[in-house]
Order: sequence, then C-alpha cells, then structure tokens
Amino acid sequence: MKKITEDIYYAGVNDHQVDLFEGQFAVPNGMAYNSYVIMDEKIAVMDTVDVNFGEEWLANVAEILGDRKPDYLVVQHMEPDHSANITKFVEAYPEAKVVGNAKTFQMIENFFGLNLADKQEVVTNNGTLSLGSHELTFVFAPMVHWPEVMVTYDSKDKILFSADAFGKFGALDVEEDWACEARRYYFGIVGKYGAQVQALLKKAVTLDIEKICPLHGPILTENLGYYLDLYQTWSSYGVETEGVMIAYASVYGNTKKAAELLGEELKANGCPRVVVADLAREDMAECIEDAFRMVSWYLQPLLIMVEFSHLCRHLLMG
Repeated sequence: MKKITEDIYYAGVNDHQVDLFEGQFAVPNGMAYNSYVIMDEKIAVMDTVDVNFGEEWLANVAEILGDRKPDYLVVQHMEPDHSANITKFVEAYPEAKVVGNAKTFQMIENFFGLNLADKQEVVTNNGTLSLGSHELTFVFAPMVHWPEVMVTYDSKDKILFSADAFGKFGALDVEEDWACEARRYYFGIVGKYGAQVQALLKKAVTLDIEKICPLHGPILTENLGYYLDLYQTWSSYGVETEGVMIAYASVYGNTKKAAELLGEELKANGCPRVVVADLAREDMAECIEDAFRMVSWYLQPLLIMVEFSHLCRHLLMG
C-alpha cells in the first residue's frame, strides 16, 4: 500500500498491455489509471480504473480498507478509463453512496443502465462533503475535458484531486521526464479547451495546494509552481520554446526539399530551435506538441524574401 498522507492511499494500477492510449497515442511506457482512498470517520474512494483492471483495483481498495467498508465512491470523470468499474464497485459495496454531479448520474445511467436513485449523492459546484476531519470541496471543471468533470479539494491535507488535469502518459513504475509526456498528453487531449483550463486555473490559485493527485501520471508534491506555470502557458497558447515548427507532406519529394531548405536557412540565421516534420510519416501527437510549443519566432524581412525565392524555385519543379 502506498501512503500519500497519513490517511490517504493510492489504489491505482499500471497498464503495460496498452500500446495506443485512446486508440491513437503511442504509449511505449504504458499508462497509469489512478485511484485514491481517503480513510477517515467515513471513507471515500476517488474514481475507478480501466475495465481491464477491475479486479486488481478492487483488490487494492480491499487491502487499504482492511475490515472497513467505504461510504462513498467519488466520480470526478466519466471517461471509461476512470468510470468502467462503477458497477463492480456498487456490487462489491452495496451500502456505499456514489458522489457526482447531475451530469455524472445522467452519464452513469446512459453508459451502464445503472439507476442509482437510492444511493446517489448529488453535489453542486463548490459543494462540500465531510468525512470527519477531511472536508471535500467539489469544483466543477466542465470541458476539462468532458462536460461532467469536477475536481476535488481536501482542505485537511491540502490536496487537489485534479481529474485528468496535470496528467501524463506513462505507467508509474517507469522513470521518464514529466514535461515531455505531460505536454504530449495535454495538447493531444485537452489542447483545444484552453479557455476552460484557464477558468480552472483561476479557481486553483485561490486554494492552498500542497499536492496534486491526477487520474494519470505521478502525484505532484514539489515545486508545484513549475507545473502550474506550464499549464498557464499551454492553456493560454503562449510560447514555451522559441522556435519554428515546419510541417509538410510531399507527393514527389520537392516540397520535402523546400521544407528542409527552409529549416537549414532558419538555423543558419539564428533560429533557436527548428523542427521539420513529415506529417505523412511521423507521430502526429509529437507534431501537434511541437506545433503548440513553438509559435513565436520572428523572422527578419530580408530572410523571408530570400527563403521565398528559394522555395518558389523548388516548388515550381513539381
């Protein structure tokens, strides 16, 4: 059992079976589906996991609980990699209540044909739930990145359970750079919802947060400003790395030559970072990451004129 604080435990699982997350994102280091258990006078389990790991997850929860039973299952996000085992949980712990917002319960009934009218705890934006010494506050985060999403703040341990926000690709038993895979995850999955992420960040900065517990990736416990600053840059479509990303597809190879020539000239004229990507062959998620990351390196007018003449000559060849 992994303890996060004195009475909060990690109950998630690592997935090394998956090769493409959501059927499209390459995950050579697997994926983590995170779940947490808050042990107090009353016990809350935070989210379930992917359908393929239901038994492993329930075993993790049972080990943490010992001879006790949970009082609540908090459902922050209804995407199947987090909600798939709600029915199994209800069957294993029929006395527990399921906590969610009105949209959550609509989705539960639509997804699973499960009517929880007799055991649902419907919460409102900024609503609270007391477990004893832990008081949970639910903050709605619509379209980060589904309409029912909410995050949960525990005022006792100053933890933000952040749903998919601050998540990353990769299982937790593999060491890798956080920013690289978090960036690829963010822009591939959440990137177009910048305004909604900005709204959530404005709420988050009003909270006294010491740890962030996402539904994917590691628990963030140090230098939280670093992660918040990156999310601020990403969600506001700011510049993280000065440079130029050149994306191309080439039927006969001439556009490829022109793109490579432009890249060489940019480097020769001092562009700090140049990425040239063949969209027909390279990982699209990596290309999207680079496109969002480098959006503002200003070219000298003379350089633009020189490159334009070179490009025209090559493009006219075919």
